[in-house]
Amino acid sequence: MKRKRSSSRPNGSVKRALAEHNVHRDPVVQFNNWFSRVLKSKNPQPLAMALATASAIGKPTVRIVLLKAVDSRGFSFYTNYDSVKGRQLAENPTAALLFYWAQFGRQVRVEGTVERLTRKESLEYFEQRPRMSRIGAWASHQSNIIESRLFLESRFRKYQKKFRNGTVPLPNYWGGYRLVPRRFEFWQSRPNRLHDRIAYVRQRNSWRIVRLSP
Repeated sequence: MKRKRSSSRPNGSVKRALAEHNVHRDPVVQFNNWFSRVLKSKNPQPLAMALATASAIGKPTVRIVLLKAVDSRGFSFYTNYDSVKGRQLAENPTAALLFYWAQFGRQVRVEGTVERLTRKESLEYFEQRPRMSRIGAWASHQSNIIESRLFLESRFRKYQKKFRNGTVPLPNYWGGYRLVPRRFEFWQSRPNRLHDRIAYVRQRNSWRIVRLSP
């Protein structure tokens, strides 16, 4: 059975070409220009991004996480420090992000080093989470093998009971990371598979902007 070819221009794609002369000189500003449109769209998960990490010997893993902040310092997300990604980042503090927005025919790749957020920053975010999500952080030993779903639910009830009369504290093993970008790539779909690819490469205190072949 032959697979039907998709249209060369996805629904909602942007007609304006992506070129070296019309992107912002600051890649974070350029990212926010695109991202703001995603946030205004009907995208069900506008904060979703793929996060790729690798162990000290280069064994890679990738998963979807949620972007929680982006500014001139980098891209922030939160997780369990004892998870697979947390352990890999402790061994090899570099990572890559991928944002894919099919409705606009766009994607953004970001590569860089990763640093932990401060305890204060992690606490401020943790206290904004729904109470049940905070309890869930205590109940889950993320990425570890467990005997059953009932075991997980039992742990959740245990911490519901433990914290029923007060605030839910921030676990020592839970907090935030920030990816500090060293490279960006902005990709935009174009007809005939001649897609636009504009990369920003960090050079000391400035960014070099180059075009890549699709």
